[in-house]
Amino acid sequence: MKRQIIKIDSDRCTGCGLCIPGCPEGALQIIDGKARLVSDLFCDGLGACLGTCPEGAIEVEEREAEPYNEAIVMENIMAAGENTIKAHLKHLKDHGELTYYAQALEILKAKGYHTDNLTQEEVMACGCSGTHAKKIDKPSSANSSSGVVASELRQWPVQLSLLNPAAEYFEDADLLISADCVPYAYGDFHRKFLKGKIVITFCPKLDMDIERYIDKLSQIFTLHNINSVSIVRMEVPCCGGTETIIKRALEKAGKLHFVKVFVISVEGDII
Repeated sequence: MKRQIIKIDSDRCTGCGLCIPGCPEGALQIIDGKARLVSDLFCDGLGACLGTCPEGAIEVEEREAEPYNEAIVMENIMAAGENTIKAHLKHLKDHGELTYYAQALEILKAKGYHTDNLTQEEVMACGCSGTHAKKIDKPSSANSSSGVVASELRQWPVQLSLLNPAAEYFEDADLLISADCVPYAYGDFHRKFLKGKIVITFCPKLDMDIERYIDKLSQIFTLHNINSVSIVRMEVPCCGGTETIIKRALEKAGKLHFVKVFVISVEGDII
């Protein structure tokens, strides 16, 4: 199957080993003086190791690879001890991978681990700070009298690949699904579409892991009461995939929801 997975540039890698602690799954090892991906099965493709390499030798690519296997990963992780277990659980939760997170907890329980003391988020800080869910409080009128249009963003992050489906800001949310290009094409995006809403953005053409997107969106619809769903996308044919993805996610979650759709022309008009 094709999926996101780590790629290491051996020419740029100095073998410093700084990437190794950043991968609690045990996918990376130093072999013959270079960092190596030892098994596709261990790499979840989320890129927790990316920011640890001072040489920029690590990137994420899409290629044919064996499916990530949580059960095999957990065998390695349990052998490495409690701190590694905590780091792995935190890593999955920070990236919104609740399916893998639940699998990991079930495996630990089956092996006799007491999981209550392993799920305390404050014990181990892992993962990129850019993925940490944050609610942004906005005053009732965010626009200033000077004529400058203030941001209406109410949460962080916004990219679907970084969102945590369990984030509390999704509860009772008015959800805005925006294709990546829309805020550039439609000048009044913040006041017309974003104000008062929680936004999710992605590109149905360029983003590769669409099945993971559908799974993540279905988790949001399953875990939370969503007040309303609006889609704003571009007029180009490939952007119609935005609607298809939301439809499939709602079906997977077993939810029926009225979805309001806005289409924006490349000239910046609402069609």
